[in-house]
Amino acid sequence: MDQYSDSNTTRSTSPILLISQSPSSSSSPPPPPPQQPQPQVVISPCAACKILRRRCSQKCVLAPYFPPTEPAKFTIAHRVFGASNIIKFLQELPESQRADAVSSMVYEASARIRDPIYGCAGAICQLQKHVNELQAQLAKAQAEVVNMQIQKANLVALICMEMTQTPPPLPPSQDQSPQQFESNLNFFDFDNNNLNSSWEPLWT
Repeated sequence: MDQYSDSNTTRSTSPILLISQSPSSSSSPPPPPPQQPQPQVVISPCAACKILRRRCSQKCVLAPYFPPTEPAKFTIAHRVFGASNIIKFLQELPESQRADAVSSMVYEASARIRDPIYGCAGAICQLQKHVNELQAQLAKAQAEVVNMQIQKANLVALICMEMTQTPPPLPPSQDQSPQQFESNLNFFDFDNNNLNSSWEPLWT
């Protein structure tokens, strides 16, 4: 009985051993290669951070509007407004209006540097004066054009009036009446008689 039970146990355990050993016998896939570290993209600092000598982060507010290729743009704005005020202005505005705000600040700062007293107000006054002068010249030219059109219309009306009042000229044959034609014939007869009378003494 013991031998039979031992043989049964060995028979029953042998498939388990085979099943447990089958995965180890199969070839396992090769391990994936180690990932190489990606090279870090070095971003050059914007003109503002470069002038301020600070580290330019990816969330820098000034980077989209002051590229490193235009350092004078930030220098002019920083000279008049200051970096902290520029950052404060941009943070208070939505992103759709920040580009226009930066352009306005740069223009106003450059005007203030050129004219410390009036700044951009002086430039605006000069431009407004120039616009007024051009508007006056335009109004004068338009008045001259209207005057010339009126003169042309009056001249055309006068020519049409004269053409309607003067009758068309008659042909030469219809100008003379029958009485005038007879008087002309009598005149020619009188002249012929006078010529004949003047030639008679010569022949005698």
